[in-house]
Amino acid sequence: MNNHSPLDITLTDRKDCVTITEWVYEVLRNAVMCGQILPGRSLTIRELAGALNVSPMPIREALKKLSTERALEVRENRRILVPKMTAMKFNELCDARIVLESHAAARALPYINDDILEELKTLDSEIDNARNMKNVEATIQNNQAFHRQLYSANPHQVSLPLIESLWLQLGPFLRLANSQLKEHYIIDRHQEALQAIKNKDALSLQLAIAADIREGVAFAGTLELLHQFIAEPYIY
Repeated sequence: MNNHSPLDITLTDRKDCVTITEWVYEVLRNAVMCGQILPGRSLTIRELAGALNVSPMPIREALKKLSTERALEVRENRRILVPKMTAMKFNELCDARIVLESHAAARALPYINDDILEELKTLDSEIDNARNMKNVEATIQNNQAFHRQLYSANPHQVSLPLIESLWLQLGPFLRLANSQLKEHYIIDRHQEALQAIKNKDALSLQLAIAADIREGVAFAGTLELLHQFIAEPYIY
């Protein structure tokens, strides 16, 4: 990637009750989680401050918090990096997603009423529309919203922060994964999940969620492809 390519970070409106540091953190967190900052793009604190139109201080504070979540790494020379990835770590992250998210889905099932089911159907339609429009950012955001809505149906759930930490660490690969979905994502697993919810079938719901995650990263299905995409640390 050209290090001078435009920086594509979505800026949301900041509410009066939200501090600048909190807003900067949410904007950068979303950028990482949605794969907006592409591999190979070199960034500096000054450039991020300019893109968000803030001083360097809230950028530093947000980066510090993101580094504790293993989303980004700030080196002594002020380079901002995605933490080094290996094939084994990549597979561990994906396996952890399957375990946590299939568990969260099954635990949420008893609390999903007709209203929540309709919201899930609407989000699934928005995913399809965004994909047809080739809007990668909207596709990723709506997909995460679908999963978040599903797991959050459980009022006692404690898994979502752990799940989102995994989304953060896998964020740099999301655009790549979405660019190759037609090859690997043949069956609509969200439709399978919705049918399982309608049938109150916890096992089928777990299997649908597991397949959804597994096929979503099938672009790295061989060791050669996996190493091609993650063998080197990504510099931002």
